Amino acid sequence: MPRRTPSKTTRSGKGRKRGKSSAFRRFPRGCRLCKEKIVSVDYKDTALLSKFITEQGKIITGRISGNCASHQRQVARAIRQARIMALMPFIGE
Repeated sequence: MPRRTPSKTTRSGKGRKRGKSSAFRRFPRGCRLCKEKIVSVDYKDTALLSKFITEQGKIITGRISGNCASHQRQVARAIRQARIMALMPFIGE
């Protein structure tokens, strides 16, 4: 009996491509801080930092906010400093 070779379709045999559906694909966003040519993030700029915090007071990840790694580290550090200096709340209101 000859061996069967695996087909390149999914298990259902419908021939669909594997991967995320089009509803969940996101277009690639560039770093907002790189676009505005901001070199360093200051902890006193609470208007900018509040864009990177959820309603619960959590820091938004770089994957969701679209920040590059270096700016995401600067944002996270600035938010922590602003919280300690009582410029921003630890918990959302």
